[in-house]
Amino acid sequence: MPAFPGVDFIDFDSLLTDEEKLARQTARQFVDERVLPIIEQCNRDGRFPLDLVPEMAQLGFFGANMQGYGCAGMSNVEYGLVMQELERGDSGMRSFASVQSGLVMYPIYTFGSEEQKEKWLPALAQGTAVGCFGLTEPQFGSNPGGMLTRAVRKGNRYVLNGEKLWITNGSISDVAVVWAKTEDEKVHGFLVEKGTPGFKAWDVHGKWSLRASITSGLAFNDCEIPAENRLPEAEGLKAPLMCLNQARYGIGWGAIGPAMACYQTALEYAKTRRQFNNRPIASHQLVQEKLVWMITEITKAQLLALQVGRLKDQNRVDHTHISMMKMNNVAIALDIARLARGVLGANGIVDDYCIMRHMNNLESVYTYEGTHDIHKLIIGERITGIAAYM
Repeated sequence: MPAFPGVDFIDFDSLLTDEEKLARQTARQFVDERVLPIIEQCNRDGRFPLDLVPEMAQLGFFGANMQGYGCAGMSNVEYGLVMQELERGDSGMRSFASVQSGLVMYPIYTFGSEEQKEKWLPALAQGTAVGCFGLTEPQFGSNPGGMLTRAVRKGNRYVLNGEKLWITNGSISDVAVVWAKTEDEKVHGFLVEKGTPGFKAWDVHGKWSLRASITSGLAFNDCEIPAENRLPEAEGLKAPLMCLNQARYGIGWGAIGPAMACYQTALEYAKTRRQFNNRPIASHQLVQEKLVWMITEITKAQLLALQVGRLKDQNRVDHTHISMMKMNNVAIALDIARLARGVLGANGIVDDYCIMRHMNNLESVYTYEGTHDIHKLIIGERITGIAAYM
């Protein structure tokens, strides 16, 4: 399989440092050599390639933008470029890394005790432990503040009752970062370990999207955990929303990956597919218009992601910047996948090509970690000063 050439219309690479390009190339080579040869079969089978997790850990992909505890210490831009390449392989690959990094390691790193950090962060970075993030519930997605899961203090233990749904990696996780309300109605974070009595996980089947990813439900039935498993600095809804912001940042970069893959597939197909007097369909105006729109939107998405990444590295990023990045980049990636499918005609629906898989995956990415419309409301509140959630 030939190496991916990249998509760079305005010399975007000139804006990157050598370290940033090296991080991208490391992930790009991993995807080209290890992910793409197997991912279509994984998608058919509805199977995540767990055997690749140790390699991803060895390359420093988990908790990549964190310092210490065995993490790679990448910049946020470097981390974003890694997420871009992983999602060029498949959204399930990026989702695994995003959850492990932004939704499990980040809350332990940010809100955990030193004992919790020492216990979990090195193992999660090395891929010898897998984690998941339990916030969304069957009844509450965009409104996490309405969660029903409860944690009641009983002596030196907490008793959890409730249910979570749409949890990436849930059934294979060694630890779940679970959000629940205590008696004072405040949201707190808890670490629930695999095998704890009263805790069970199951997989969601019948998915047409994110098939090469593990999606689970979690249930807590009088599940007792030690009081020291509470994240001591995680109090209030702001804490899980900070975690979501980390994941959204990775998604904003990640979505550029399938956009590039679909564009490149459509471009090569259009140059080689011949119709009407044996001319390549790339010679037709309507096809060129589609390709031009694609590469223009990819270029804009790259610049948006890079600026948000630079702001994040300077500790100047606002959550609304990340919302705009996630909202825009996922939307244009989904539109590019649909346009690319049209360029390929009937061939676009078979998995000889990556387009339909990416399109189906992006339908989920468009919704999770804040739906497209919710991000509009987040930005709308920022520019008007008026919340429109009610």
